[in-house]
Amino acid sequence: MKLPNEKAMKINIGELLLKAKSLIGLLGLIIAFSILSPRFLDYYNLTNVLRQTSLNAIMAVGMTFVILTGGIDLSVGSILAFSSAVTAGMLKDGMPLIIALLAGLIIGTGLGLFNGFVIIRWNIPPFIATFAMMTIARGLTLVYTNGQPITGLGKAFGYIGNGYVGSIPVPIIITILVFVIGYYILKNNRLGRYVYATGGNLQAAKLAGIDTNKVILFVYALSGFLAAISGLIITSRLNSAAPTAGQGAELDAIAAVVLGGTSLSGGEGGIIGTLIGALIIGVLNNGLNLLNVSPFYQYIVKGVVILLAIALDKKESE
Repeated sequence: MKLPNEKAMKINIGELLLKAKSLIGLLGLIIAFSILSPRFLDYYNLTNVLRQTSLNAIMAVGMTFVILTGGIDLSVGSILAFSSAVTAGMLKDGMPLIIALLAGLIIGTGLGLFNGFVIIRWNIPPFIATFAMMTIARGLTLVYTNGQPITGLGKAFGYIGNGYVGSIPVPIIITILVFVIGYYILKNNRLGRYVYATGGNLQAAKLAGIDTNKVILFVYALSGFLAAISGLIITSRLNSAAPTAGQGAELDAIAAVVLGGTSLSGGEGGIIGTLIGALIIGVLNNGLNLLNVSPFYQYIVKGVVILLAIALDKKESE
């Protein structure tokens, strides 16, 4: 009589470890880099890790919503660049800070909304639609900036990326707020249930009376909005809007979501996992830099980590 209970206990422990694989991986990286580089646990270095992670983490929240619906957004890096370039250009021309910030956020949201519109209205696969937007927004950025960085944006704007509230950097505070709001929507709001339902089974969600078109519009608009926020932070921090800003950012955002356990097929995952995934990317980047690993090899390491995460996701879904 004890054997079935023991077997059930082993299965439960195995499932628990499987769900906690991302957290175990993060802790493993922290321990490894702490041993290999004593500087890793320095307070200022850890603060720097969190500050750098915040840019990817904010975009990854929007990407989580998109992937939960079964979609993908390859345009976030280019939306980041264009929205921040417009904000920088307006500041350079003497526009009030609040107007320039709102313009950047509206552009990011609008481009994301257009992604959703193209997907639902023309029935274009998300991969193709957002790939097209990635190219369009990058082109708009190059045209707007004439291929040159926009600098000299003022001290007030610089507070967003370099300021502190007490001893906590402003980007970290913004990231915490974004994650709290994202978590609340997915776990305690009807809209969050609609997002999961849309990704879990689109046709069943429609039959249940859910307006899946509005859900898709929302998640892509949110993704564009959060990409714009990340753009404002990095532009503020560098006091410059570069036309090449955000190149490859979409891959890091997708990697954070996948490493956090969100299924690429949609309908399964969450914000907490994405936070852990973003921290894995941030810790990995920082630790490899401290060890003076060539950036060329860093790409290989990150690629292998992402490949393993996708392989585990596929194995779980079988």
